[in-house]
Amino acid sequence: MEAFAITLRPLVFGLAAAFFSAGAVRAQTASFEERLQLCGSCHGEDGNSRLENIPSLAGQPEFFVTNQLFLMREGVRKIEAMAPFVKELKDEEMQALAAHYAKLPPKGSDEAVDQALAKRGAELVPQLRCASCHRPDLAGQEQMPRVAKQRIDYLIHSMKEFRDNKRSGADTAMTAVVIGVSDADLAALAHYAASR
Repeated sequence: MEAFAITLRPLVFGLAAAFFSAGAVRAQTASFEERLQLCGSCHGEDGNSRLENIPSLAGQPEFFVTNQLFLMREGVRKIEAMAPFVKELKDEEMQALAAHYAKLPPKGSDEAVDQALAKRGAELVPQLRCASCHRPDLAGQEQMPRVAKQRIDYLIHSMKEFRDNKRSGADTAMTAVVIGVSDADLAALAHYAASR
């Protein structure tokens, strides 16, 4: 059985590469509506992600989305799955996508919020000064993302990347805030933010 799986592995990787290559070709020649459909396949048709570890874009500050797309396009923020979609994006296309998502209403994901963790997160927010950048309502501003109603799994994953200095193109101020914060407290922050 193991030999069969090893034999299939190149085929599976080949099919995945073909899928992403086809997506890249479509992304490079896509109209704005087609780009929105491509984005929506992962980030949700309404900008609210239902996929694990994929961020919701609805209600994100326009400048934040534009900036992240630019950093990805230029290879400063490396996200392999996004590379084919941002590679040929023009500045005006990034701005149009950002403006579109900024206008959409954010909705909570279907993840269960642990109220005990959320309560602990509420205690941590003032200690870590989250509101000074993300605003008191955690809706974000300028280059600071909206974390309110964001996916819990995505927030935990992202904060761990910041804390452990594994996020390319990251804001070092965020790393400084979460360095030394335990996994349990990061989870508490994520549950609190998702509940806002």
